[in-house]
Amino acid sequence: MKKIVFLALFTVLLTSCISTKDLTYLQPNATTKSDSIKVSQEVSKPYRIQTNDVISISIKALDQKLVDMFSTSSGGSGQTQKSPQSLYFDGYTVDDHGNIRVPILGELNVLGYTTDEVRQKVEKQLLEDYFKKEANIFVTVKLAGLRYTINGEINSPGMGVLYQDRATIMEAIANSGDINITGNRKDVQIIRKFAHGFETYSIDLTDANAVNSPYFYIQPNDYIIIKPLKQKSWGTGVTGMQSVATIMTAISLITTLLVLSKTL
Repeated sequence: MKKIVFLALFTVLLTSCISTKDLTYLQPNATTKSDSIKVSQEVSKPYRIQTNDVISISIKALDQKLVDMFSTSSGGSGQTQKSPQSLYFDGYTVDDHGNIRVPILGELNVLGYTTDEVRQKVEKQLLEDYFKKEANIFVTVKLAGLRYTINGEINSPGMGVLYQDRATIMEAIANSGDINITGNRKDVQIIRKFAHGFETYSIDLTDANAVNSPYFYIQPNDYIIIKPLKQKSWGTGVTGMQSVATIMTAISLITTLLVLSKTL
């Protein structure tokens, strides 16, 4: 009987405890050199603007008063520093037809353009219709943050924003408090929006080759799902001590029931 209990206890401990291999990010394998760097061609492709994106357009010139009329904010487009939150109200939201409305310039179609292509388009129209080259027009176009949603086994689920041009899924996870110990790092799902609809992908963040994946870099409006490990659904604990305590409690309960049944 003791052997059976010991064997059952040993088996459950092996299957319930979470291995460090399930918790460590970007582990190298036998075929990966520690100093090797590979960049996927998919990763290097610039992001192309989609509907519901918010972009920021800043226009500057030698005489800043000349370009203030092209700004959406009351403070002008020059020296005022916009907060991240104000970009939602002062930025340009791409409508369902792929257009944005810029003061004076009117509607501009930006669907499928990169931010650099939008910059060139705005500069060209300004120089053709309003200014000469001597005005030294300087246009900056950026995405108003990389917005994403993350749910599941994450410390801070919900919507997040990274105010940078490019960001990896690792940065998004770190920004949301990291994955819980019960989160499955080997099967992280990414639901990505495209013009034709949504597509779902999976990435193994414990594999060093994940950096070569075209989904290692997030895109605006990505939806990231962190699945739970099987150990969580079993309820036996995620560490050795937790598993032992749970199993011992179960054995004590069973033993008590057996003793009571014999005395009745």
